Amino acid sequence: MPKKAEELRIKIFADGAEKAGMLEMYRKPFVKGFTTNPTLMRKAGITDYAGFAKEILAEIKDKPISFEVFSDDFGEMERQARIIASWAENVYVKIPITNTKGESAFDLVKKLSGEGIKLNVTAILTTDQVGHIAGALNPAVPSIVSVFAGRVADTGLDPIPLMRECKEILKNLENAELLWASPRELLNIFQADEIGCHIITVTNDILNKLGKVGYDLTAYSFDTVKMFYDDGQKVGYTLY
Repeated sequence: MPKKAEELRIKIFADGAEKAGMLEMYRKPFVKGFTTNPTLMRKAGITDYAGFAKEILAEIKDKPISFEVFSDDFGEMERQARIIASWAENVYVKIPITNTKGESAFDLVKKLSGEGIKLNVTAILTTDQVGHIAGALNPAVPSIVSVFAGRVADTGLDPIPLMRECKEILKNLENAELLWASPRELLNIFQADEIGCHIITVTNDILNKLGKVGYDLTAYSFDTVKMFYDDGQKVGYTLY
C-alpha cells in the first residue's frame, strides 16, 4: 500500500503560476512550498512579474517560493536576483545552470550564494552539472538543486539512478536540497521519496490525483468502463 501524502518524508512543492490554484494548494498541509518559472507565468497570462509575485507573497508568507530570473546576461541576472531576493524572507531565486549560449552560471551562483542569497539552481539534467554547481554553493546558505528528472525520462532514460547519484554528490552540503523537477505522473512522488530526494515539485493536475492513492484497482477498472460507456452515450454514437 503506498504511503499517504502526510507520511512521505519528501517535501511536496506545488508548481504553478495561477493565483487561485496556488492559494488552494497553500491550504493543504502536505504542500510545503511553491515553484514558478517564466513559462508558467506566460501561460497564466501574467504580464506584471513583480506585481504578481508580491501579490502571492502577501498571501503566502511561511512557505518557500521560488521565482526565476529572466535575463540571458549574467550581469542582468545578478541585478534581477537581488531584486527578487529582497521581496521576502521565504523567497528562493531561481538561476538557470547556464544561459542560452551554454555559458555556466557557476560564478554568479558562487557570488550570490556567498552573500547569503537563497538560490534554486534550475534546468539541470546531468550529474556533471550537479557536481559543477555544488562547488559554487555556500554550505552555510540554504539552496535547492533542481534536476529535471521528468525531462530525463522523456529521453528514454531511467532518471532514478541519476537522482541517486545527484543525492550522493550533494551529501556533504547539508543546506542544499535535491529537488525532483518535472514529474510526469503521481508515481514519481513515491519514487523520489524512496530514493531520498528532499523535494519534488508537482503541478496541481498531478497533486489532485493523490485522492487515488490506495484506491482499489478493481473498482478503478469499473470506473474506467463506466466512463467509456457514459461518454459514448453522451455523444449518442450509433452503428448501422
